[in-house]
Amino acid sequence: MGIGKSKIDPCPLSLPLGKGHSVDTNQRPLESDSKSSNISLHDVAEHSKTAEVPAGEPVAAAGADGVPAEAAEEEEFLKFVILHAEDDIDEALRVQDLLQNDFGVKPGIIFAEMPCGRQHLQNLDDAVNGSAWTILLLTENFLRDTWCKFQFYTSLMNSVNSQHKYNSVIPLRPLNNPLPRERTPFALRTINALEEESRGFPTQVERIFQESVYKTQRTIWKETRNMIQRQFIA
Repeated sequence: MGIGKSKIDPCPLSLPLGKGHSVDTNQRPLESDSKSSNISLHDVAEHSKTAEVPAGEPVAAAGADGVPAEAAEEEEFLKFVILHAEDDIDEALRVQDLLQNDFGVKPGIIFAEMPCGRQHLQNLDDAVNGSAWTILLLTENFLRDTWCKFQFYTSLMNSVNSQHKYNSVIPLRPLNNPLPRERTPFALRTINALEEESRGFPTQVERIFQESVYKTQRTIWKETRNMIQRQFIA
């Protein structure tokens, strides 16, 4: 569930994002009924990993926790991941740079930096569970495609089902092309969003991204990985 060091690859954002595109029927947003509330992001990702591999395609050797052995040592628990629309990669990079260099909130990653060629849901699982905070970049583009809607619904559900992830989903309205409050989905309006244009933005950042919270989540992440490794060996 960790995230290895990576660079932005010249490939689509895990799914072909863009206006009018839809998600595979196996990757639709979680329904709001009682059955869905018992489904975690990790469970959905684990199901996606069982998908059949096309004949003749090489399968990378995996370590004890299911990640490629060559990447296991590079994994680290991140401070944040920014989920964003495909058209907002530049804006996501700007916000990433702002948080890391101006406020010292690092290391962080944007979703476009996730590895290509892997299961889409596994990338989302690694991004959300391999970082302390999930930032939703609320621009006009964010809610125009189904994949982004799925990302934010699934992230919210994960924060409800995982106690240590409570309050870990952070909506952020950037300076450029922000999504108006009146058009923000109700589920996100219930969460205090970071407003980059607000004079109180620096104070908000300092209050949210606390080192003590990061260390607690990192400890839980390490314990979970160790438990998976022990189960694998057993």
